[in-house]
Parts: sequence; structure tokens; C-alpha cells
Amino acid sequence: MDKENQIIGYVVPIFRGSYEFQSGLSDTEEARAKESAGYLARRDLFSSGVESERTEYKSRRTVMRESAERISLNKRIHENEEYHKRLNEDSLMHTPEFVTAPRSHTVWEKQCVRLHCTISGWPEPRVVWYKNNVSIDPMSKPGKYKLESSYNVHSLEINRCDFDDTAQYRVSAMNSKGENSAFASVVVKRFKGEFDESLPSPRLQSRKVGFKAPCLEYGVTFETHIVEKFGVSFGREGETLSLGCSVIIYPSLQRFQPEIEWYRDDKLLVPSKWVQTHWSGDRATLTLTHLNKEDEGLYTLRVITKSGFETHSAYVFVRDADGEVAGAPGAPLDVYCQDANKDYVIVTWKQPAVDGGSTILGYFVDRCEVGTTHWAQCNDTPVKFARFPVTGLVEGRSYVFRVRAVNKAGMSHPSRVSEPVAAMDPADRTRKGASAPWTGQIIVTEEEPVEGVVPGRPCDLTVIEATKNYVVLSWKPPGDKGHEGVMYYVEKCVSGTDSWQRVNTEIPVKSPRFALFDLAEGKSYCFRVRCCNSAGVGEPSDPTEATTVGDKLDIPSAPGRVVPTRNTDTSVVVSWEGSREAKELVGYYIENSIVGSKTWEPCNNKPVKGTRFVCHGLTTGESYIFRVRAVNAAGISEFSQESEAIEVKAAIASPAPPYGINVLECVRDSMVLAWKQPTFIGGADITGYFVDYREVINGVPGKWHEANIRSVSERAYRVSELKENMLYQFQVRAANMAGVGIPSLTSEVFKCEEWTIAVPGPPHDLQVQEVRKDSLVLLWKPPVYQGRDGVNGYYIDIKEAEADIEMWRGVNEKANDKIFMKIKDLKEGQSYVFRVRAQNKAGVGRASEPTEPVEAVTKPGTTEIVVNVDDDGVVSLNFECSNLNADSKFVWSKNYVEMTEPERMTMETKGNKSKAIFNTPSEDDLGIYSCFVTHTDGESASYTLSEEALKELLKVSHDHKFPIIPLKTELAVELLEKGKVRFWLQAEKISANGKVEYVFNDNMISQGEKYKMNFDKNTGIIEMFMESLGKEDEGTFTFQLQDGKATNQSSLVLIGDVFKQLQKESEFQRKEWHRKQGPHFVEYLGYEVTPECCVRLKCKVGNMKKDSVALWYKDGREVKVNEKLDFSEGVLTLEITQISKKDAGVYEVVLKDDRGKDTSTLNLTDQGFKDMMNQVFSVIANSSTQLKIQSTEEGIRLYSFVNYYNDELHVTWHHKDAAIAFTERIKSGVVGEQLWLQISEPTDKDKGKYAIEFFDGKGGLRRTVELAGQAFDDAYAEFQRLKAAAIAERNRARVAGGLPDVVTIQEGKALNLTCNISGDPVPEVTWLKNEREMVSDDHYILKFESGKFASFTITGVNTADSGKYSILVKNKYGTESGDFTVSVFIPDEEHGKKK
Repeated sequence: MDKENQIIGYVVPIFRGSYEFQSGLSDTEEARAKESAGYLARRDLFSSGVESERTEYKSRRTVMRESAERISLNKRIHENEEYHKRLNEDSLMHTPEFVTAPRSHTVWEKQCVRLHCTISGWPEPRVVWYKNNVSIDPMSKPGKYKLESSYNVHSLEINRCDFDDTAQYRVSAMNSKGENSAFASVVVKRFKGEFDESLPSPRLQSRKVGFKAPCLEYGVTFETHIVEKFGVSFGREGETLSLGCSVIIYPSLQRFQPEIEWYRDDKLLVPSKWVQTHWSGDRATLTLTHLNKEDEGLYTLRVITKSGFETHSAYVFVRDADGEVAGAPGAPLDVYCQDANKDYVIVTWKQPAVDGGSTILGYFVDRCEVGTTHWAQCNDTPVKFARFPVTGLVEGRSYVFRVRAVNKAGMSHPSRVSEPVAAMDPADRTRKGASAPWTGQIIVTEEEPVEGVVPGRPCDLTVIEATKNYVVLSWKPPGDKGHEGVMYYVEKCVSGTDSWQRVNTEIPVKSPRFALFDLAEGKSYCFRVRCCNSAGVGEPSDPTEATTVGDKLDIPSAPGRVVPTRNTDTSVVVSWEGSREAKELVGYYIENSIVGSKTWEPCNNKPVKGTRFVCHGLTTGESYIFRVRAVNAAGISEFSQESEAIEVKAAIASPAPPYGINVLECVRDSMVLAWKQPTFIGGADITGYFVDYREVINGVPGKWHEANIRSVSERAYRVSELKENMLYQFQVRAANMAGVGIPSLTSEVFKCEEWTIAVPGPPHDLQVQEVRKDSLVLLWKPPVYQGRDGVNGYYIDIKEAEADIEMWRGVNEKANDKIFMKIKDLKEGQSYVFRVRAQNKAGVGRASEPTEPVEAVTKPGTTEIVVNVDDDGVVSLNFECSNLNADSKFVWSKNYVEMTEPERMTMETKGNKSKAIFNTPSEDDLGIYSCFVTHTDGESASYTLSEEALKELLKVSHDHKFPIIPLKTELAVELLEKGKVRFWLQAEKISANGKVEYVFNDNMISQGEKYKMNFDKNTGIIEMFMESLGKEDEGTFTFQLQDGKATNQSSLVLIGDVFKQLQKESEFQRKEWHRKQGPHFVEYLGYEVTPECCVRLKCKVGNMKKDSVALWYKDGREVKVNEKLDFSEGVLTLEITQISKKDAGVYEVVLKDDRGKDTSTLNLTDQGFKDMMNQVFSVIANSSTQLKIQSTEEGIRLYSFVNYYNDELHVTWHHKDAAIAFTERIKSGVVGEQLWLQISEPTDKDKGKYAIEFFDGKGGLRRTVELAGQAFDDAYAEFQRLKAAAIAERNRARVAGGLPDVVTIQEGKALNLTCNISGDPVPEVTWLKNEREMVSDDHYILKFESGKFASFTITGVNTADSGKYSILVKNKYGTESGDFTVSVFIPDEEHGKKK
């Protein structure tokens, strides 16, 4: 196999591609073949065979010349016909024809491609371009497509091609005569250097084995690209795993579908219950439905088209499933049946890589008849040999097998079942064929029996396998066995004896194979076989040579030296020396262990046969050691010696080519070039660059020359000794410790002529750091060509990566004088490109080359620089990176200039953390500090040290250098029960090693009778107690704290009045304690005023007993029982209602019992009584209602109600904020609880704001009302109405009295009634009888005298005078009537009624 096509550790299968057909015949042989073909054709056409034809022998050159002449003649005839046809006017119109069809193109990304064609036709055809059968609209993507048509030449230009532009393009021309189309394909490739050296290229392989060009099938060249490839995968037994790749084929033709093939370890996979494949038209998928270790291996996808093939390979690792019992071994694998016969089969398998931590004791083999689910164990004791003969099978039936491993911990999971195998003669299997559909039983037919013949002797008897558990014999059937089948008896004897013993006495065997068990290990035996049939038993075969029972196959020796080498950042290539003289080697198992862990993990669970293997799934940056052991059927060897430790990191390679070559400055004989760093640096730092140049004369490039012999570290270089006005091209190569990479693409053609422009040249070497979701930092280097004057600023431009060139916009309005800038307000997830322009006094120069697209996103794991001040006060900047590799370095910069040898800072790096320590922080350290990590995906951050931040850091640093124990509270003093004095403070935090010293007046004091100390280190509370204070205790108390190197102290000065007051309070507290030992006042006697304006004297008492007595006194006299006393819930009360001056006095309450006496006094005289009354007045005032307006017949009244009125209450009325002087017209008064102000006969002068003010000895309370405007008008109108109503009421006509309700009078008597009449003017008087007006006459005498007296007289009463009588008085103010009834009786009638 070609070494260049071999991947380290495993091999990618090499497939043959599609080749152009070649006959491979010489000229003479080809002529002979043509002659034979002509003869056969003539024989078929002329069966009579009379006519004959002479065959002329011609050389290939003669045939080709004649063919060319014939084609030329036909073309001339056709052109002549077309010419004459067009002379006819009726034939001028014709369908469109493609004079020149568009050609297919393959281009790199970001290049432009132009498809053009020439079309003839009349009328002039309409041309439409299509992409994958979808018409192209140039307006849908402005600037992307450009369509042109001129003089029958039509073109489609695609600007800045990207990967999505890969498609089949069609141009369609149509007129009234018809339509015609032409096709062209465009393939856009991504540039990754000339080729990827790490993997084999199928295309390159094809060229090496003879490919000259892709095969053209049906005029179409297919190009295949496999994208979205599957990588190295890991699974576990029992899981489902899918592998898939997207496949892009150009052009995409529905009728031509590729052939998809999947391989595992170079073996073609076919769909089964374990393997499923799927092709969707653009994606190939392989699904492993139930993973087993048999599925581990190298998987290869092969995509075959008519033009060739493409492949992709990756390894799949399958780990053991968790055992049902902890410590159980892994399941065996690759169970396979071989040497199957009528009742016998040998089952083989491979030992698992995982033994569970203890030696595997052996294996159990199970069998199951196809079509059933019952498993039967074939061996009673475990066998260590990975091969076992299974006997006792039923001929004609099919079986599957599985194997289980066992150690002292338990049994493993069973292996994957084997493929079905039929128990039958191998010759019958070849002759009879397949098994029955569902039972798996082989259909066997027996020949008709004939007369029996005793069979002959078997031949070629040999021992094909011998172990300490069994011996397997093999022989060939006899030649003279008759027409019926034969069976066999096996005999054995101990070597050196002649005592033969039949082994299978009961049932003869049908197969020419037999396994003998229960042989004594170490003994030698000889064996022979007899045939038998219905005719009898034949002669024995020749005996075998003496065979000693024991393992003939030895366990292989341990592999030799193990050498690991770097591969990728997660894999290592392990190679080793194979086991010496190993027989029937199955393969090797490799294990790895992290250095120092002493835990070994398998790298592969399926033995590999080579001596190199790629161990995947390792942790980047960890150091591993490896060991290997060999496997054959006899067992697993000892481990090899452990390898040297190796750190997992990617292997280095030469870098990819640089790109983006441009000119920064040009003079007469030199040019300054700049370029961009390669996208792939090969896993190691770039050590330098080499520049080559060549002249271009009349468009013809010359020979390359080296511009520099020594590499240059910068990405800019001046190429000297050039010729003025000559054209040059350049190429650049990058170098690292692995070597020099391939050269870059050739640059554009540059002319060596001196620049004379006034503005500066372009900046160069643009870099992007600190990329976040809304910001980034852009760095650049100044232009080499300064122009007429020095550069004084820069302008930065930005645009979206996919936007057109016209979308560039400025970031800064004012020129930036630095060579870096933080760009903010970016849109998260958007990709941007940037460029920089320099300016001087002459103007702004040419823009730099744009950066690569940068996506504004904060990557996971991004960290920022953290400022820290340690316990020693050292200030440092700290940066941590979790994504670095072994070659990564932390690069610190100040103002984005690398600090190579900083005088003011010290750099320290440990693992993935780096620290920049300020030696002596000062204003000289102000600036922007940044850290960049090499060999990462742009891990960087910055921190701005401002003047304010420096001051804060210096303060924190000082606190750390000279630490103090922080205090929650300073030293304080408080009094406890009995007047006990407590000095205390609390520290925020103090350790168990904290100490306290107590100082009084600069003298140490300690625990004793006078001082009691307590220090709670959990809470930080420090206390000192004293029973009392004496004169000698006046002074300064100090608590001094120490915790490590942290200290603090707090002092309390107790001198002068402060000390005396504390001492007095202490003494008072002690007396109070003694007082409270008997009945005592918890709250002394006081008073409160209730809302009802009652004064309640009350006090709260405590420590009372049943026999405790409480006595009330006023002015030394005990309060009488009829006073209202109360005692409930420890509160004594005395309530005084309707308080007055007589209640003034000194009130006293006395508590006493056998334990003691306590007294409380309340002085309610003079000022005390005034204060109490003022409180009463305040309650009265607060109970007052708002002033209201009431109209009366005399005028307008203002009033307010209170809950209670006291004669001592002082009230003032105000009008327009002036006290009112009361007169006969304006009066005030109190009626019950109503306080009023009466304004008689109000006038306009009485309008305004009125107030009533209650005096309570403090601020008082004022109620106001506005008597003006509508309120006054309404009140005045109501007053006028009431006044008129009062006058009318006073002067209206009235019957004052004198008339009875009923008058009973005897007939014949005289009746005289008189009543008083009032009214002004004098009312008119009218008398009525039974509602009819009466007239004065002799019988009825009606009089009205002096305007006051009205009389009614009946001179002689008779019965006719009985009835209802009324007097009606009336004047202008009203009318009133008086009614009475007269009843006349006859004496006799009255007397009779009485009887």
C-alpha cells in the first residue's frame, strides 16, 4: 500500500475511480478485430455466402485523415446550404442558436466570475438567466448580479462569489420561432492553502494512479464535495449511533444519482438489523441501531459518480456497557462459527479488553436454535481458550451462539449473537443450499437405501487442536462408504499401551470431526476412528501420533517498546514493537492512564492488528502514559512496559501561506510590502517570513528571486535593489519550527516608481482583540509612507461583512491620535469588517486593507482582567484563560504596546492564570493594560487604570499593609440591673487567636473581684463588668485588640460631669432595684384626658399581692369611697368627670404591704392644674365641628358643637383675623354644647372670614368659615324670608282664647260667650253657624269691641240653636278660626233620658 495514502494508526481504503475506456490494442490487433467484426456482419446479411468482400487493411493515421476530410467536406456542404437558405426571405426567421455557449468555472471564494455566450436568431431572442432553474433577478440582490447584452453577446457577472453561488446556471433564448438553452456550472471553493497535508486527497490519489482528467459521461463532469463530515465518535454498548455527511455534487442532475457505500475496516457494510443506511439526495447517513464492540472500527463513506469518487473516514469507539454486577468483566466480541458439520461446530471469539479488575476465570458458550428463544449453556465449566467445540447438534437445524465471560465478581453481559450456522455436512450445504425461512432448519434429503456395504477405513486422521480442556480430531470419510451415510466411532488409548477404549459408545457421530473432553492433563494419548453403517462397523483408521493433553497454543509474549507521539489536541499516536513469535495473533489492546492517577482506561475495545493506533478522546494538556498487550485464542499477554509520559497537544506542522500582499511605500529602487498572517500557523509560533520577487516583462513573469536570506519577524519588509519603472510580483512564505510553508498566491503586479503624493500611505497589520457582543478593540500599525508631513491622526471605517462596498461608514468624526481604538455599539451576532485611514496636514490617505469578518459575540468562557490587592498590600492585575494550550503565552501590554522588559511591573504566570504586579503603584502607571493569549481564539481583555481607581487601590493597599481589626461598635458603657456597669465593644470579625488587653489610666487591669471580663470570639463581643462606680474609677478605659498582625483599640473617657452623671445613674438604678423588691410603681402617677373630656388619673403597679393595699389621697386626705376607683391589670385609675377648679390639688397613691411601701405623687395645682385644663381644652377644641352658617329671623348665626363644654374654656371669635367687639347687634353665647355668634340685621360690612379660636395653652385650634359671596347671599336671603315670616306670624289675625269646645245649655236660657282677638291691623270678625255666615239681630247678638274682644250672645236658646258655630278672624297677614258646638236640651227630655 502506498505510504502516502496511509493515515496514522489506521488505513483509509483506497478505491478505484471511474476511468476512461481504453481498448489497449495495437494498430494490427485493432485491424484484425475490425476484420472479424466485418466478416460476421456480412455472414448475417448474405446467408448464401456467394458474394464476397475484400477487406482493405489501413493504418490508424490513414483512417483518421480520411475521417477529418469527410468531416470538413460535410461542414462545407452544410455551410453552403445555410448560406443559400438565408438568401430566401422566407427563411430569415429562425430559432435562437448558441454560436458560443457559456463555459463552466471553478473559482475561489470572494472572486468574481463571468459567464458569457453569443446567440443568433431572428427575431432577436429574449435572453433569461437561471440559477438551479430559478430565474435570476438582479434587483433582488443589488450588486450581486450584473446582466449585459450587446451585439448578440450576453453575459452574467457574479460578484464576490460565496459558497452558496455553487450551482448549475442556464441561459435561455426564446423568440417566436422557438426556444433554446445552454448550461454551465459554477463551483466555488474555500481557500485553505493548496492542499491539506494532514489527510489523503482522493483526487490526488487518482492522479497518482493514472487519472489524466475526469471522465465525461453524457457530456457532464461531476464534482463531488463532502461537507458537514462526521468526526471521531464515541458510543456505549446498547446505544444507537448515527454517522452522516452532507454531499454536494455539481451539477445537480436528478437522473444521475451517486452510489453511496459504507465501509468498516475496509469491509463493505450491507444493511442488516445492526446497520441501516439512508441517502436523502444530499445527505448520507449510517445508523448503528444497537452498538456492540464489534461495531468499533474505521468507518469510511465512499461517494461514487461517473466522474470519480470522494471518501471520508473517521473512527468509532464503543465502550462497554455498565455491568449488572460491579466488577464484572466486559462482554466478549466477534463470536464466529467455523468448521460446522452435521453435529459439531467450533465457536470462536475475542477476549474483552476490560476484565473488571480481576482475572477472567473463563467463558461460557450458549446456543439457541433459530426460531426459538431458549438459550442452552454448552459447557459446565468455564473455558479459558477463546475457541470451543460444540457437539450434540441436531443435523439439519440452524443455531446461533453467544459467549459470556466470568470472573470472581460475576458474569458479564452476553456477547452479540453469531450469524446462524446450519448443522450439516459441508458438501451437503454446498449442494442443498439455503435454510428454511423461519426455523433455520436445512432441508436434507436422503438417498434411497440399497444393499448395505460395510464402509472402509477413514483416512487422514489428525489432531487439529489440543488444549488442556479438550482435543479435536479431524479425518476424511472413507472412499468405499456405500450409498448410505456413515457414522463414526472414536477410540482412544494411553500412549505406550494397546488398550483401546471407545469414547462414544452410545451414539456414533455423524461429522468427520470430534472433540474429546475429560482427558487427563499431561498424559499422552493416541486416537483412531471406525466407520459404521447398517451393514456393520468397518476397520479402524491408522492411529494418530501420541498427543499430550495441554495447550498447544501459547499466550503471546508482551509487546515491546511503546512510543507515543503527538497527533491532535485530543489524540495521541501510539506505536509499539509487536509480540515476538506470536502465533494466531488476534490483535492488541491499548490502555492509557493520566500520570499520577494509577487508573487505566482502555483506548480500544476491539483488538487492532497493526502496531500503530490513534488513541482519541484524551484531555488537552494532560500527560498520559500508555501500555499494550497482545491477544490470541489462548489468552491475553502481559502488559508491555509503560511508555514515556506525553502531554496531549496538537502536533506542529508548517504554516499555511500568508495572504493579502499589498504595497505600503514605493521609492525608485525599493518597495515596502505588507501581508496578513496565515490562517493556520501549524501549532507553533511563526518564526519569520521569506519574501520572493520576480520581474514581469510584457506580461511574461520571470524567475523568482529571494528578497531576504534571513527570515523577517514583522509582517512588513522593504525589498531593495529593484529597478525603477519595472513591474514586479511577490510571494511570501511563513516559517515555524516545523519548517517553511508553501508560498502565498502570487501578488498583483506592482510598478516600482517613487510615490510623490502628499497624503500618507495606508496603515497596515490590522488586528482585532477583546471581541465582545457590543464592542471590540482595533489595533494597527502606522503607515510606512508618511507623505509630505507626519501623520497626525487616524479615521476608522466600518461596514457589515456582507454589505456592498458603498456601505463603508466612519466610526470617529474627529481624528484619533492613537494606534488603537475601542469600537462600541455593535450589534450582537453581526459580522463586521474594518479599515483605517491615516491623515496628515495634506489630507486623508488611502485606506488600509480591510480586516477579516469579525462576529460581535461574547464567546463562552470569556473572562475579564481582575484587579486584586493581597494581604501584603500588593496590587496586581489578574487574567485567567481556560482555553489555552501548551504553547499559549500571556502577553501583557500597556496602552497596547507589549511590555517586554517592564521596570514598574513584574509578570507571573502559573497554569492558566497570569498576574501583572505593580512594583510601586503611582501616577506613572496610569493607562490601559491589556492581556492577549497566543494560540487561542482571540482570548484577550483589558483594564483601564484611572486616577480615581489608583487612589482607591492605594487606599486598599495601605489598609492591607497595615491592617486593623474592623469594629462594628466602639467602646461604650451601659448600666444593667442593680446599677451594674458594662463596658463593651464588638469587632466585625476576629479569629480564635485574637487577644484583648484591658487598660485603665494607662495601667493594665485583669480579672478579679472588681473587674469581670468576657471575650466571645464567635460574635466578636468584648465585655468588662463593674458592680458599681467609685470616685477612684474616674478616668479613661481602653480595650486593645490584636489578631495576627492586625491591631485596633478603642477608648472611653469618663471624667467630670459625664462620670458624675453615670455614677448618679448607677446609684439610682441600684436603689430602684431595691424598691422593686416590694409593691412598687412601674409607671408613676399621671393623668390622661378621655375623648369625653374626663380626667383619668392612673399609675401602673407591679409585684402586688393579695394583701397589698393601694390608697388614694388628695391634699393629704384619703379619697372617699364614693369617688370612682379602679384597679385592673396592674393599673390604678381615678376618674374625675366635669373637671373644675375645685378638683385642683395634690394627689397621692400609696402602695404598701409587709414587704415595703412605695409612694407616687401628682401635683395638680397652679401650673399643673393649668396644664391639665389646657389638655382638657385641647380635647374640647379637637371635638369641635366645623363652623356652620344658620339664618334666623333676627339675622345670621355662626355655630359649632363640642362634645363637652367647660366654663373655664376660653373662646375668641374673629372677623377678618381681628377679634370681634361684641355689641347689641353682634353677640356670642353657649347653648348646651353649641357655641354661637349671632349677627343681627347683617349688612355688607359683615361679609368676610369668621373664625372661632379655642385656647389650650399652646397653639390653640381655630375653626373658620367664609361668609361672603354666594354663602352670604343665600344666608341673607334666608334671613329676610324668616324675618318676614316672623312679622307675619306676630301680626296675623288670631283667636286668643275664651271659647269652649262644647256648650250644653237648657232651652230658654241665655248664652253669652266672649273671646280675645289679636292682630295688626285689626282683623275682621265673622261668625258662622253650620258653615253659614251669621248676622247680628235680636236673637243673635254679635259684638266686636275695641278691636280686641268679640262676644256672642243668644238671648233665648231654643232647640233650633243647636249646631256648630265658628268665629273667623282675618287680616292681611292671615286668617284663624275658632269652633265650638252648642247643644240645647229640654229639661223633661233630659230627665227622661236619665231615667
